[in-house]
Amino acid sequence: MKKIVILTLMLVQPIVGLAQPTIADLLRINESIVHVSVDLGNGNTGTGTGVVVSNEYVATNCHILANAYGANIAKYGDGYPPVAMKADWKHDLCLLKFEKLPFKPVPMRDSTTLLNEEEVFTVGYPSGNNVPQPSYGTIKATYPLDNSLIIRSNAAFALGSSGGAMFDQHFNLIGITSFKNPGPNSFFYSMPVEWIKQLFDSPDLISLKTNEQPFWALPNSQHPYFMKIVVPFQNHEWDEVIKIAGEWVKQQPNLADAWYFLGVAELESKLLDDAKMHLKKTTELNNGHLEALLKLSEIAIKERNYTELDKVIKLIQPLDAVEAEQLLTQVASVKKD
Repeated sequence: MKKIVILTLMLVQPIVGLAQPTIADLLRINESIVHVSVDLGNGNTGTGTGVVVSNEYVATNCHILANAYGANIAKYGDGYPPVAMKADWKHDLCLLKFEKLPFKPVPMRDSTTLLNEEEVFTVGYPSGNNVPQPSYGTIKATYPLDNSLIIRSNAAFALGSSGGAMFDQHFNLIGITSFKNPGPNSFFYSMPVEWIKQLFDSPDLISLKTNEQPFWALPNSQHPYFMKIVVPFQNHEWDEVIKIAGEWVKQQPNLADAWYFLGVAELESKLLDDAKMHLKKTTELNNGHLEALLKLSEIAIKERNYTELDKVIKLIQPLDAVEAEQLLTQVASVKKD
């Protein structure tokens, strides 16, 4: 794919303990994942990933194609030139159109049905790989944007995997892997399939030329709050996090993640009462918010509030049995002291 500053190369590691598709499952899914290549001029090329979503269309990221001189997809050594395309430049989703493709389209599932900590996996062509590579993780949050939901997960994807597929455990396509925020604990984002469905009815385009940029590539001042908050959060700039999160909860008071970031920043700033109130607000809005529950368990252990801790552990158990077991062990140790 073309070099995009916000994306950085990383190793793709499965998360231990998650249900994973079998080799046979991956081989079947790989039939619908294609390699996208573009001509950048002066002998330069770029690569990315695409997903077969109908007999005529391959979905991918527009930033792979933008301002290229031509595009092509390949599978098993065979190339397929598109006859046209459809583009949603703002949301970074494009459909390459073909006369007819000899690959099976994937079923799609809307982002509105996704749950926090639901197990997912991604498939794409990281740079230097000739076969699609899987990555495993869970849904960490969904963010309202333009009448749909941006999906954040911890299923890592690397350069070249842009335009790849994110699947649920029933092999439904739920998103197109698109971009990440920088930092040591990367936040990986995928575009929802609802925007793919809307594209089917848009007009055909012939040219790849555009002056538009995807929303995530705009200056930070124009980013949505879920992007603005990540860098100060990772840099432990707690006053800045409180400022951004305070604005965020006013704009989206029913969004659990906004209250979570506010609560964590308050906890780190020793504003314990506010932190507890806002972390509890997070779990009231979404009782599947694992990170907020873990922070509440941390507070309850320090306060030796075992009644509260018991409630929190019961909520954590169905989300992450390993974390729940570790907490029970920790509580038993604290009680002995």
